[in-house]
Amino acid sequence: MVDAASFVEEAVDEIREEIGEESAVIALSGGVDSSTAAALAYEAIGDRLTPVYVDTGLMRKGETEQVRETFAYMDSLRIVDARERFLDALEGVTDPEEKRHVIGEQFIREFETVAREVDARMLVQGTIYPDRIESEGNIKSHHNVGGLPDVVDFEGIVEPVRDLYKDEVRDVARELGLDAVVSERMPFPGPGLAVRVVGEVTEEKLRVAREATAVVEEELEAYDPWQAFAAVLGRATGVKGDNRVHGHVVAVRSVESRDGMTARAQEIDWETLQRIQSRITGTVPEVSRVVYDVTHKPPATIEYE
Repeated sequence: MVDAASFVEEAVDEIREEIGEESAVIALSGGVDSSTAAALAYEAIGDRLTPVYVDTGLMRKGETEQVRETFAYMDSLRIVDARERFLDALEGVTDPEEKRHVIGEQFIREFETVAREVDARMLVQGTIYPDRIESEGNIKSHHNVGGLPDVVDFEGIVEPVRDLYKDEVRDVARELGLDAVVSERMPFPGPGLAVRVVGEVTEEKLRVAREATAVVEEELEAYDPWQAFAAVLGRATGVKGDNRVHGHVVAVRSVESRDGMTARAQEIDWETLQRIQSRITGTVPEVSRVVYDVTHKPPATIEYE
């Protein structure tokens, strides 16, 4: 395990050395990895850092508001509304790897735009060790590693937590004094809800995944999962009232893990599962069926795409 206090000191020095006298933008998603990288970089170069949160339309419920509140102390925080651009770029895309590459490229273009506005030549990212392992091993491309486009308009990319596992990043976040809402929150994929929608991404499917995930996170909080969420798999026949419907199938997934490299599906009691399905089908009218995923990693990955 990393010594968090020593790591902070060394990482701040390394960031200062890598960035030098330049300014930088940081890709800030609100998750623990990018938030920790942002806090380290802010300590290293202060107002020469511009945190950029891109609202992709693929985020969790309430994510934008939470980021705005948590990082209000950074006066240079930029919140970019790119929802329409991301959805347009994803139109008709169904292949999981292509989705990740489309999202990775659009992210970079958003950061490049802000960087030109603030005259920043460096990009800081919250890439962690499992991201690099999965991308290099062709398990899946992460938007900030294998999903990056070939041409990037930055002089350098700084990744201060690139050698850490998730639990080590949490230790560093606590050392930096980040709020528990950040340091203890569940992992969320860089491509967001796009990889929790099997097949083409649409506004309706995203809304279903977003609302269902909010229910799952709330209901399973007591189980303290590594990660818990809902994914939209396809459609199936159902009955609502006296009407036959062809609604979305939502899969609930909840896993235990130490570092995300392997994971075990959690055993959830029947009453809780029934309450989850009742809330989802009752509050998200487009859903006709809810299933629970019992597959470990391996053979499955934690996310669906």
